[in-house]
Amino acid sequence: MTIVKTTYNRRSFLKCSALAGGGMVLGFSWLASCKPTPEQVLNMPKEWFTINGYLKIGENGMVTIMSPNPEIGQNVKTSMPMIVAEELDIDWNNVLVEQAPLNTAIFTRQLAGGSQSIRQGWQSLRMAGATARQMLKEAAAQAWQVPVAEITTDKGVLTHKNSGKSAGYGEMASAATKIPVPEEVALKDIKDFTIIGTSRKNVDGLNIVTGKPLYGLDYQKEGMLIAMIAHPPAFGLKLKSIDATSAKAMPGIKDVFTIKTFNEDYEKSAFDNSAFTDLVAVVGNTTWEVMNAKKAVQIEWEQAPDTTTNMSLFGRSVTVNFPAGMENTDSHKAKMAELATKPGKVVRKDGNPEAAFKKAVKVIERSYSCPFLAHNTMEPMNFFAHVTDESAELVGPVQTPEFMERSVAERLGMPLEKVDIQMTRMGGGFGRRLYGHFLTEAAVISQKVKAPVKLVYSREDDMTMGVYRPSYHAYYRAALDADNNLIAFHVRTGGIPESPLAANRFPAGAVENYLAEDWTIDSNITVGAFRAPRSNFIAGAEQSFLDEVADVAGKDPIEFRLELLNRAQENPIGENNDYEANRYAGVLELVKEKSGWGKDISNVHRGVSAYFCHNSYVAQVLDMVMENGKPVVQKVYCAIDCGIVVNPDAAINLAEGGIVDGIGHAMYSAMTFKDGVPEQNNFDRYRLIRHGEAPRSIEVHFVKNEIDPTGLGEPPFPPIMGALANALYRTTGKRFYNQPFITEKQVLG
Repeated sequence: MTIVKTTYNRRSFLKCSALAGGGMVLGFSWLASCKPTPEQVLNMPKEWFTINGYLKIGENGMVTIMSPNPEIGQNVKTSMPMIVAEELDIDWNNVLVEQAPLNTAIFTRQLAGGSQSIRQGWQSLRMAGATARQMLKEAAAQAWQVPVAEITTDKGVLTHKNSGKSAGYGEMASAATKIPVPEEVALKDIKDFTIIGTSRKNVDGLNIVTGKPLYGLDYQKEGMLIAMIAHPPAFGLKLKSIDATSAKAMPGIKDVFTIKTFNEDYEKSAFDNSAFTDLVAVVGNTTWEVMNAKKAVQIEWEQAPDTTTNMSLFGRSVTVNFPAGMENTDSHKAKMAELATKPGKVVRKDGNPEAAFKKAVKVIERSYSCPFLAHNTMEPMNFFAHVTDESAELVGPVQTPEFMERSVAERLGMPLEKVDIQMTRMGGGFGRRLYGHFLTEAAVISQKVKAPVKLVYSREDDMTMGVYRPSYHAYYRAALDADNNLIAFHVRTGGIPESPLAANRFPAGAVENYLAEDWTIDSNITVGAFRAPRSNFIAGAEQSFLDEVADVAGKDPIEFRLELLNRAQENPIGENNDYEANRYAGVLELVKEKSGWGKDISNVHRGVSAYFCHNSYVAQVLDMVMENGKPVVQKVYCAIDCGIVVNPDAAINLAEGGIVDGIGHAMYSAMTFKDGVPEQNNFDRYRLIRHGEAPRSIEVHFVKNEIDPTGLGEPPFPPIMGALANALYRTTGKRFYNQPFITEKQVLG
């Protein structure tokens, strides 16, 4: 048992402004997350008692737990309430889950990004449940006139053993709301968990598979109009003029006009990223009518000048440059290759790398690259907005509701408390919905037409407007001595427009002579976070290179990595290494064991990779075979150390999804540009992995420990690209340095 201070005062703990009124009573709207069973409907509480902002208890003992963070497919809508339920000590069968509204007075981090939802919410979620349990115990102690220390709980029942008295939570819920919030609460010992660590079904699962309304595109409101936008067809262009005469005369069209997403003097936040802020809006009755009218608008574009903009990145003001001109993929590649040959900005230097390379017996040099990538969420960007003179109501899928609430309030000239954002389930995000400019666009359009509006992007809008994964390039050098020991390591990496370098990650700390440099190239193509930002390239490049170094050294790829990690653990170089070498080695040892590494399996070719990011460690072994002249991923073994696993089934699903996603992007996907125009604008040109190309089997294993949970949505994604590249080499005899590894025109061999 662990005693922790609640850190809440009564006013902040019980403040439920966003839950007031009708929200205090469970509604069966499409926003409700977990459909009650017929039995639960018959036994629905007549009255709910709000214990704190996270939960309310009915007089019959049923509990509604609020899930604070946006649901993007990572299953936090199930896992976060599980943590509350564990400390509340309630039977999970008596729990309903609702998506919490945006309310920063109660919930401190309502954001889906960085694989941080469970990690950042772990303590506060446990405290919410434990505090409610303590208040229920004190209410029972007062009612029975017994010491509170003698009250025990079990699955929603309070018991006083000496007197034989017991009561369900529902019987004490009303009294518990009047109990002062305790200054300290006792958290369960990990060994006593009965919910955390067990698999629970997705609370939205039934609604998803039966097609119930859950997503932003499902949202409907009486009198709602449909809006779409038109943006420049190429990066480097801007809006000059429009002639909407024909479009306005078309059936069902209400208006066509230009909008400005952000005011000129507005300092954007990190999540206001958007390439085009001067847009054409088309508003009408139906999506089909609006799509047709959009084609009829005559728009003139012109060259955009060099521009700079100030952005506030978490309290730090930075200037971002957007050069004029129409960019091309071919010139991008040439510029990156050129910079890779020149000294970059030194970010970390250990020992004397220059001297070590001069005396090396063997030097290995290799370069790697990857293209821009589109997020391509299955649900295109959309948002509902109803803006009046008094308030702004917004409903839809966004990963950063708190940040976008501020952006909308600023753009509309409206006090923050007048803006209300409701979160729907998202049909994919992967970082794309961190940037909620489409939410602001919807609000501006609604304000202009003075009506409720749902803004909908077409797939082409979504794919050609950004926000993309940057294009990267990495140059590596390694030096071996006469005994094939790694004595020096050099990485020089950069990208358009950012560098993927993580200078303090492995093998930093494991090599006496180490040099890390980077560089960047400005661009007017808008980029942003993509699943496991920066790691999604550098992990694969680094792990491919380490594999090749191991080959030249004549060492087993896993043993080579373990040798370096042992050095980092026993005699680390430098003080800023951002990984724990023993945990890193632990996942490699686990995947080695589970995959049966070292056994000769007929016609099966294996690649290995391991990486640390988002506070978690992942190692993977990928088995590949050749069938009909094509490489086929037969099986992937995955070992993960992410601390305590809250919901094993959901955790396995996340790992499986990341693995399939990583293989698909590394093998097939690319965004290319010609004179600023994206050459891929739909799935007929942008290649994603197909069902038949996914691994036939994925086996996921977790390191068991009692470390607080760390990230999981992103960590399995980056290393699989390295395991894939290494397996391709074993299968084909050819090294793959440039993503995508396979295009329609490439021939293996």
